[in-house]
Amino acid sequence: MNRLSIYILALGVFLTATFELVVAGILKVIAEDLNISIAAAGQLITAYSLAFAIGTPIVVSLTSRMGRRKVLLGSMFVFILGCLASFGSSEISVLMVSRIILGVSSGVYLVVVFGAVAKLVPAEKLGSAIGTIVLGFSSAMILGVPIGIAITNLWSWQAIFIILGIFSLLITFVIFRLLPEIEGDTPVPFRQQFKVLGSLVIVSGLFLTFFRESGNSILFTYLTPFIQDVLHLKASNVSIIMLVFGIFGAIGSRVGGYGIDKWGAARVIMLSIIVHVAALALLPFLSESLITSLVLIALMVFSMFVTGPAIQTYFIQQAPQSSNLVLSLNTSIIHLGLAVGAGAGGVMANATSTVFYHPWMASIVITLGLAAALVSFSMGKKVPSYSLK
Repeated sequence: MNRLSIYILALGVFLTATFELVVAGILKVIAEDLNISIAAAGQLITAYSLAFAIGTPIVVSLTSRMGRRKVLLGSMFVFILGCLASFGSSEISVLMVSRIILGVSSGVYLVVVFGAVAKLVPAEKLGSAIGTIVLGFSSAMILGVPIGIAITNLWSWQAIFIILGIFSLLITFVIFRLLPEIEGDTPVPFRQQFKVLGSLVIVSGLFLTFFRESGNSILFTYLTPFIQDVLHLKASNVSIIMLVFGIFGAIGSRVGGYGIDKWGAARVIMLSIIVHVAALALLPFLSESLITSLVLIALMVFSMFVTGPAIQTYFIQQAPQSSNLVLSLNTSIIHLGLAVGAGAGGVMANATSTVFYHPWMASIVITLGLAAALVSFSMGKKVPSYSLK
């Protein structure tokens, strides 16, 4: 039953992640339909990320004592309302509000899922379980976004959201019927929960997330221009290449999960980040070879998704009494890092009039994340898990 529950929760992650990611793929269609600029439409992504980053830790903290099943059902119910609001949007203001609703509800669902999984499986199986949840997100990149674009081309962009709402309603019903009751976190006063930020283990771990996501965003925000302008790949082949990269990411999330259970989260994080940095550093040097460059990018995507479940597992293990709060803060840091990395990549592109140097910049930033990881791991050996007592 626990295995079935994890797959059900992962399917919910797939749906919520699809909503987050698909808008970027249909931004031009939305802009044209609502008669607004691409820049204005792009604020839909900003609104979602800010709502996710700011709202999630607050709601997760306020609901930390509640049963996880109730919180999951509540977040999915609000998510469905957001889908309906998006479906009925005929102007940008309504769509913007719906994105805020969806950002918070998606964030709460994702964080609570991670915390719930930690209580559904034995400790020795936590890594593979987290890897399954991360697979739900990576699958949204591989399948959800292309399907969403296809639906837009077949019907309309609003149709995506009503379809997501219907499937989310089905998942909510299945969670209600099949998911067992899962207790919330140990009762800890709201203000005392934030004492976890006094742990150097946790703070340096959050810096790892920030530098890692910033570095990833420096390149991935401009990956399509890099593939076209630097590697000279035709635009018609980019979608196929991105699909292949997505498959490598899905495989990486599964490998990462199994690796955590076998070698531990810290070792997986260290090894995968070293591979990640090396691939980025070599990419500009070997950009004359298309095949070699694509292999390096695939290796980079693979290692990136190996690291994802390892970081989530590491936080759960280090802060068991307030794992939901720490995971929600971590997701906020993820979105902050993505925004900073995208901005830094844009500044660099304007300054150099090329994206050729982006992999080097990304490798330097992610190396800072590796240094933060070393600090966290060394402190973690002295204090096995952070206590709020």
